Amino acid sequence: MSVVLGGYLETMRKLGQSDPAVQAETFQAARDAAQLTPTTANRLRFALALATPGHGGSDPAAARNSSRSCGLAELLLPPEQALAQVELRQVELRIVLTEVNGGCSRSPHANDRERTAAAARRLQAEVDENKRLRKTLEEAQAKLDAVDPHRALAIERNPNGNQQ
Repeated sequence: MSVVLGGYLETMRKLGQSDPAVQAETFQAARDAAQLTPTTANRLRFALALATPGHGGSDPAAARNSSRSCGLAELLLPPEQALAQVELRQVELRIVLTEVNGGCSRSPHANDRERTAAAARRLQAEVDENKRLRKTLEEAQAKLDAVDPHRALAIERNPNGNQQ
């Protein structure tokens, strides 16, 4: 079993622990092999390269898509299937954690913007309502003035409505 998995694990080790030049060379070799000679082993190696964190070519979403779409599962030997399943699960967890982490880091700002926008909408609604009420009051005052100008004058002098 170790013979079958040794090459994959070595690729993952180089991608995760080497200097950037070795990482780039290892990743490019895995990509080229998968594209030029798309054997099951080469496609799995590239999917694992995409899944391995810590280098410039790491792409969990592409690793997930590559692992699922290329139909590797039925072509792999049992140890390869186990490795692919473990890595796919790790990739899925990383994707979820990245989304949750992104949501948490954006959340305070997004919440502030939402609260500010909601407050601005409420304020604008209050301003609009005040304008409407002023207009209604002016219309009512104009009607009252038209009905009995002397009574309106008396009301203005004594706003409490007390008779003199």
